[in-house]
Amino acid sequence: MRIGELAQRAGTSTRTLRYYESRGLLSARRAVNGYREYDEDDLRLVREIRGLLDFGFGLEETRPFVECLRAGHDAGDACPASLEVYRRKLAELDSCIARLEGVREQLRHQLATADSARSVPEPRCELTPHPGL
Repeated sequence: MRIGELAQRAGTSTRTLRYYESRGLLSARRAVNGYREYDEDDLRLVREIRGLLDFGFGLEETRPFVECLRAGHDAGDACPASLEVYRRKLAELDSCIARLEGVREQLRHQLATADSARSVPEPRCELTPHPGL
């Protein structure tokens, strides 16, 4: 298949596919007329890359998954290097979640402090007549 068909079937653009190729994640074969040619394996690679990008992985983080598929494995995460990327990504997410939980607790504290200060009635200034006036 040509680059346009691959882009359409993978749900991406030809520009993106050329970029993947420039980064070494995808490699096209050239027909005698110079057109890029791809096959079902290439479609599988692009779908793997796109799926990982949708999960928030960086493009370079997809490389071990692509290499795993190129090595003939049924899944991109069947190799130790891919599993290590999963572990690293989970650690990043855990750190981010912990940081967000800390911010949430600070906000809860600020809200409680502000809310309790607001609910304390303000002292009234009542004027009582002075007996000599």
